[in-house]
Amino acid sequence: MTVARSVAIVVGLSAILTWLSSRAVNPEAELFDRALGELEHFDRGEDALYRDFFTARTGLLRNYDPLVSKMNALHGSLERLRAAAAIDRKTTETIDRLAATVDRQEQLIETFKSENAVLHNSLSFFGRFAAHSDARDLDLAISSAAAAILHLTLDTTSTAVGEAQRRLDNLEWEALSDGQTDMVEPFLAHGRLLHKLLPSVDSILKTMMALPRTKDQDALRAMILDRQIASRNTARSFRRWLYATSLALLVFLVHLGIRLGARANLLRRRAALEHMIADISMNFVNATPQGVDAEIHRAIASFGAFAGSDRVYLVVSGESTRLYLWHQPGKDFPLGWPEAAPDLAARVGPDRNGVVHVPKVSRMPVGENQRFLKNLGLGGWACAVNTDGLGRVVTFGFDAVGRRCRIAHTVEPLLLRMALDTFMHAIERQIVDAERDRLQKRLQHARRMERIGTFTSGIAHNFNNILGGILGHTEVMEEHAGWNGPLVRHLSGIRQSAERARDLISQILVFGRRRDIRRNPLGINALVNETASLLRVSLPARIELVVKPYPVELTVLGEAAQLQQVIMNLCNNAANAIGDSGRIEVTIAPDKTSEPVSLSHDKIEAGQYVRLSVTDTGSGMDEPIQERIFEPFFTTRPNGNGLGLATVRDIVHDHSGGMNVKSRPGVGTRFDVWLPLATAAVLPVGQRVAANGTGNGEVVMLVAGDSDRLLGDEEMLAALGYEAVGFATAEAARAACNTAPDRFDFVIVGQVGSLTQSVELSNQLHRSIPSVPIILATRVAFEIATDTLLAAGISDVVRWPIVAEEVAIVLSQSSRAAVKGSTRLLPARPSLTLPA
Repeated sequence: MTVARSVAIVVGLSAILTWLSSRAVNPEAELFDRALGELEHFDRGEDALYRDFFTARTGLLRNYDPLVSKMNALHGSLERLRAAAAIDRKTTETIDRLAATVDRQEQLIETFKSENAVLHNSLSFFGRFAAHSDARDLDLAISSAAAAILHLTLDTTSTAVGEAQRRLDNLEWEALSDGQTDMVEPFLAHGRLLHKLLPSVDSILKTMMALPRTKDQDALRAMILDRQIASRNTARSFRRWLYATSLALLVFLVHLGIRLGARANLLRRRAALEHMIADISMNFVNATPQGVDAEIHRAIASFGAFAGSDRVYLVVSGESTRLYLWHQPGKDFPLGWPEAAPDLAARVGPDRNGVVHVPKVSRMPVGENQRFLKNLGLGGWACAVNTDGLGRVVTFGFDAVGRRCRIAHTVEPLLLRMALDTFMHAIERQIVDAERDRLQKRLQHARRMERIGTFTSGIAHNFNNILGGILGHTEVMEEHAGWNGPLVRHLSGIRQSAERARDLISQILVFGRRRDIRRNPLGINALVNETASLLRVSLPARIELVVKPYPVELTVLGEAAQLQQVIMNLCNNAANAIGDSGRIEVTIAPDKTSEPVSLSHDKIEAGQYVRLSVTDTGSGMDEPIQERIFEPFFTTRPNGNGLGLATVRDIVHDHSGGMNVKSRPGVGTRFDVWLPLATAAVLPVGQRVAANGTGNGEVVMLVAGDSDRLLGDEEMLAALGYEAVGFATAEAARAACNTAPDRFDFVIVGQVGSLTQSVELSNQLHRSIPSVPIILATRVAFEIATDTLLAAGISDVVRWPIVAEEVAIVLSQSSRAAVKGSTRLLPARPSLTLPA
């Protein structure tokens, strides 16, 4: 059971206990008690109202204020009763009936107050008149009428009412007969009023008495008592549930305490095992290479004692199997065991941590594996399996003979995997020592080869010059040979051999690390997209390669193959850092610095740059590794050679750039390649490849200081279909232009002194013949800015010494540009770096 689940259970039970506790105390009991009390108060208030009502009827209560105050008290009590006892629909309906009764009582009392006041007033007058009447002749009739009215105060039946009416009528007739009507008229008026009011007041009394006040009160009281009893029963049930839940919580807490105790014991055991692994690791670190085997034997004996196993072994399977064995006395290893342990582990199938754990062999699935372990006499078995950097399978196993394996928890097998890794590191230490000796010898060999490379690269430049002449003469001879089959075949053989020699010299230059870079204006967006198409084929499918080019093509001066190698090395390095899945992002952006900038590994001067960034989501690097990543032969991967990033940095340095690295462990790494921004534009791909056409007799001025080379170049141009006119000095070339400015169709300015002098001569010739394309043949064009070349009227740049194929392409392109009426810089060439 997880900690989160245990906490959830405890919190849930606590919440249930809290709720049950609130219900078990019967929170409605106070409400019901208050309702019953308020009902009793209402009953007493109503009784007091009736008492005052009847007292007022008898005339003992002359002031009606007590009736008003008691009626108001009844209304207040009714509101409190409604608040306390309106529990459900039935009780609410009953209280509404009580309210209707109170309202009826109030109406009757109001009527009673008005009529009873008039009644008492008339009775008072009636009594005084009867006692002091001036009509002596009518005394008998008056007395008779007064007696009837007085009897009516006690009896308001229809007989008494009729008798009183008759006597009043008799009095009125006698008074009329005697002519004394005026004397008895007040008496008759009050008598008739009393005759009317006395039955009405008695009717009010009867109505008040007939109101069902006690019935509704008793019904409400019964409802409240029923609900109070039900509430008490419910609270009693909740108390029982509260008791049961408390017991459940107590049982769970006891169970949790037992589990925590077991977990604490397990953690102590785990801590002891980790401490033992740490001690063994320290022993391996402090051991000499010769003492590693002895430390391994002591370590497996310690593991055997800790785990209570009968046999412990370490098997290193390879071309020759190495065994490290330990066993309890009398528990010798069977024949062929533990050599078969790696194969058995593979058949059983380790988990994702490389651990096979069989606590009881008898509970394994019935099959060959179970029979094999039983034949070995094993009751339990555990092992950890891993593969080292050499592809060898290393197995660390524990045997329990005839009993259960005591490595019973899932945590301990993981620690055994840690122990296996410790053993593997110790074993690999011996291999590392051997590898160190081998690398030391290799380094000494590399130093010797470096000296050889320095020597060979020095003479390779001279070979390049010789091969340039051979290839040039071969191309001229091929043009003169025409369709002569045998001669063409021989010349082709010479040409192919010379080209292979040139390739071999290029390889020698690469080996000596002094090869001059052939600098061309390169569109970095196009180069990155082309490289990305190659990388997407080789990168793992789960690694996403994202290219974010700059909206405008940015140009750098360099060699496409080498810069492509930079991009591929950085992306492959990122893929190795990512592992199974992740993201590589290549971003291109311009940047400008007004002063020198110190990068993480280089320093660049002020200027405009193209920043090529390669960002990955890999494991990242710490600072010590970042400081050494560009060292040759330094690598963090077992199968790495440590040359990829070193090559990247050297190529970037050759292109006058710098490297910057940002990385954090667990986050990823970003490599920034800073390359100087070039001003030359790059033509679309379709315009870069021009046909190797021939001339139609166009006149080409060729200026070169070397007269021997000048003669050969004239023949080369003639073979290409051009009329070449050579000049060995700048003065002769300027004079020819001034004399016949329309004579020449093209001008090729070769090496006439320094590069600056060649550019200056081009500028002078351009002023004389501004419409003629001027081609500069030089070894190092990158030393002069593109704007300077444009200002000098130079339309293209080729290598010096000139090569027939290259000159043919440039002249053909310049010819087409001239036809279109435009003289422009062809951006495919003006930064070539040529061998000296």
